[in-house]
Amino acid sequence: MRNGGEDHFNALYELARVVNASLETGVVLEKVVTCVTKAMGVKAASIRLLDARGKRLVLAASCGLSEGYLHKGPVSVHESGLDRKALAGQTVYVEDAPENRDFQYGERARAEGIRSVLVTPLIVEEAAIGVLRIYTDEVRAFSDREIRFLEAAANLSAIAIANARLHEMIKTKCELMAQHKYRIDDN
Repeated sequence: MRNGGEDHFNALYELARVVNASLETGVVLEKVVTCVTKAMGVKAASIRLLDARGKRLVLAASCGLSEGYLHKGPVSVHESGLDRKALAGQTVYVEDAPENRDFQYGERARAEGIRSVLVTPLIVEEAAIGVLRIYTDEVRAFSDREIRFLEAAANLSAIAIANARLHEMIKTKCELMAQHKYRIDDN
């Protein structure tokens, strides 16, 4: 993303197209992290969503991370200062993740070759539902334009998640109504 405004515009256009192309959450989020990784020229990206109790962040999509790193253990909101800040609505930059106390798995990050991390919340109706993270393999500061791009990608991702959840809820209600109708008709 170091090439300027036109690249940002093209990447945002592609993200919007991806989000609008499907109601399958997993498919859309995998495409989002792939697009973000490529557009920002970073090592990796991931999306984690809050579990039903709001205590853990569960992997929803990733690009560029090893299976070993992805299965390093649960991401606990309580133990991850980085994610607590992001879930409170902040975009958070960590210059050197392996050395930062707010980063829950510093040693695993070192082994994975992760250095800088940028995290932004996924927000639906003023409530954080998860985070979008990008990872670099060298210490890297991000420009305001790059940060805004990541925040826009997170907002588009949150819209995709909300739409998919709404679609599932409507689909379930329609199926229940159809089952109920058949039961009434059978009597």
